[in-house]
Amino acid sequence: MDKINFFPDDLNIQSQKIILRLDFNVPLKNKKIIDDTRIMLCLPFIKELIGKRAKIIIISHLGRPKGVKDTSVSLVPVYKYLKEKLETNVYFYVGNFDEEVKDKFSHLKEGDVILIENIRYFKEETDDDENFSKKLASLGDIYVNDAFSCSHRKQSSIHKITKFINKKFAGPLLKKELDAINVIINNKREPVTCIIGGSKISTKINVITKLIERINNFVIVGAMANNFFIYKNFNVGKSLIESNSKEVVEKIYDKAKKNNCKIIIPEDCVVGTSFEGGGVNKNLDQITKNEIILDIGPNSIKKIKQIIDQSRTVLWNGPAGYFENKNFLNGTMSIAEAISKNTNEKTLISVLGGGDTLAAISRSKKKLSFSHLSTAGGAFLEYLEGKDLPGLSVLK
Repeated sequence: MDKINFFPDDLNIQSQKIILRLDFNVPLKNKKIIDDTRIMLCLPFIKELIGKRAKIIIISHLGRPKGVKDTSVSLVPVYKYLKEKLETNVYFYVGNFDEEVKDKFSHLKEGDVILIENIRYFKEETDDDENFSKKLASLGDIYVNDAFSCSHRKQSSIHKITKFINKKFAGPLLKKELDAINVIINNKREPVTCIIGGSKISTKINVITKLIERINNFVIVGAMANNFFIYKNFNVGKSLIESNSKEVVEKIYDKAKKNNCKIIIPEDCVVGTSFEGGGVNKNLDQITKNEIILDIGPNSIKKIKQIIDQSRTVLWNGPAGYFENKNFLNGTMSIAEAISKNTNEKTLISVLGGGDTLAAISRSKKKLSFSHLSTAGGAFLEYLEGKDLPGLSVLK
């Protein structure tokens, strides 16, 4: 397979305009950044480019505005954050991408940074529109994709932009992500345990079935586990479930049996009558019609901890419960602490992926250690699956 073209340290970029695709898709509340992990990880490379006197044009998305200028997902809070953290001129572009757009960036001086407003305000971005991609490319001399978490999507600022710019590279953060995942793919240490949360099972079925071929234990938590409870004829009350999931779950169990992979689902849970209130521990056969499953229970935590203790490699993507409410954070934190302890004491290889996973563990007051923290969710899983991601293939 062709190798990805990584950004060379010795490249002379002084006075060059660099289009830098980053992932600033951070959680916001009342237009304030709740978790800045994704931005913090990008800062060293931005500062390196500033130090080399490049002119930096940053492209990012936030949320899914679907081509509408929705102020609730504006990058203004990120712009303010960058102004505070970067010792240089930081500008914010809120205009359109017309035929004269190139001229609107001509004022940039060496070391300046300009952040473009949420690129998904433009429908052409998610359509991977060729003309829009050409206009984006016209802004710079060099293109750098340092957003691994977006590289599984065919979108203008990730994919077709590369058709119209000669010098194109993957950034150092993207390289770090790939190196960490490749260690697991190429040098995995068994037993390998994969813990997956999230809600939709149908969108992850291909990833799950591929992973089952490579791992020993598959632990399913979060709202995804509700589909397995339904399959086993448990009542899940008002919990989030996916329609017509029985066939998918059956396929997972069949695949696991053929590959000698053990499927582990929670055996008890924490339920509430709303997302805002408190919760009570219940066994799966005790859930009533008006209750919602919002976390895993103590018996499930104990069982998952034992599996982690016996593992030599752990992949984790997706929280165990509704972590936004501290009453339902215990399952996620218990898993995080068990993985961290084994990473420190038993040289466990631990790779955690996904924005929600990172946001959840950032609430811990303890110092947690992992082999690698990936900001990517979907891209993380698809790369593990063995897919050639569109955003990476164009950089080869």
